Amino acid sequence: MAKTSIPQKTQSALWARAGGRCQYRGCNEDLVGDLISGCEDATFGFIAHIVGDSVEGPRGDAVRSPQLARSLENLMLMCATHHKLIDVVDVDGHPEPVLLAMKAEQESRIRVVTAIDEDRASHVIRFGANIGENEALVSTKAIFAAMPPHHHPASGQTIDLELVGCTYKDDEPAYWIFQRDNLRRQFEAKVRGRVERQEVRHLSVFALAPQPLLIELGRLLCDIVPATVRQRHREPATWAWQADQPSINFSVSEPTSGCGRPVALKLGISATVTDERLTKILGADAAIWSVTVDEPHNDILRRPEDQTAFRTLMRSLFDRIKADHGEEAILHVFPAMPASLAVELGRVWMPKADLPMIIYDNGRAGFVQTITIGAE
Repeated sequence: MAKTSIPQKTQSALWARAGGRCQYRGCNEDLVGDLISGCEDATFGFIAHIVGDSVEGPRGDAVRSPQLARSLENLMLMCATHHKLIDVVDVDGHPEPVLLAMKAEQESRIRVVTAIDEDRASHVIRFGANIGENEALVSTKAIFAAMPPHHHPASGQTIDLELVGCTYKDDEPAYWIFQRDNLRRQFEAKVRGRVERQEVRHLSVFALAPQPLLIELGRLLCDIVPATVRQRHREPATWAWQADQPSINFSVSEPTSGCGRPVALKLGISATVTDERLTKILGADAAIWSVTVDEPHNDILRRPEDQTAFRTLMRSLFDRIKADHGEEAILHVFPAMPASLAVELGRVWMPKADLPMIIYDNGRAGFVQTITIGAE
């Protein structure tokens, strides 16, 4: 363990740079206050040397140890567990370059988070509902970690619209009625009133649920307040955008014009959807509009720019469909798309301008009719 007395100014600077948290990669333990003992103003961190402060110490060096013994750049803030790990239990597994990298990463993250302006505060909506037999639980910790640098949580509490543990299954008609009505009531109680009172000025939406319910959530959100809709990625498992990924090329195909036929919108973005699956429900004369991509797959959406492009495309497409098929038509929507795009589809739909929609869900035995939007 360290033998050198570290000046108080240096200790204070280290605690500030570390944000009062353990700098060991993946730990992030808060080292100020203790809920068990009730000592809210106590500190429980240890100052560790990267290059030991003596030749005999961990990572010690005859020349550099005395030079760096009191250097801020050679010190790390650690919890008791990781302090012992790097200095006693596994010294060989924690060479100088590894510890320097941990320190740099953690201090960079603290700088980014603490530099966010107050006007970038965003209230978090967390929505999850049963998907088949699995419950879509949305981790608060993962959500908050993905928000910087553009936004930060306005509160440590999320606005939860989720409903898990519902006894109905998504192949039962009662499921969709129950979940839709529950979502609407929760939204009115927890979101709309706070927006109207100007308590909420920006929303960050993190949602995992069956696509008809995601579209309904988007409809409720509309443009009542600025919002960012985040996408959950599978590889790597994160809500953070992956800016280095290639852009998505959306393609639109349209039917021959004509009124009186059932009108369908096929959204084959996360999976391929054949026309035969739609005509099996609507009949062979259905007028099918399609939005597809070159290689559909379930982890395709990586960049916010592609989300913006989709919104622009759908705003224009809704107008074209209505112009071609008349104001009395009803649009049958068959979605196979990333969750955030399902929310955005509901957000760009305009109740006074666009056709009513019947939303279908991609079930085990094919598409099934679920909820109606705009013609209830």
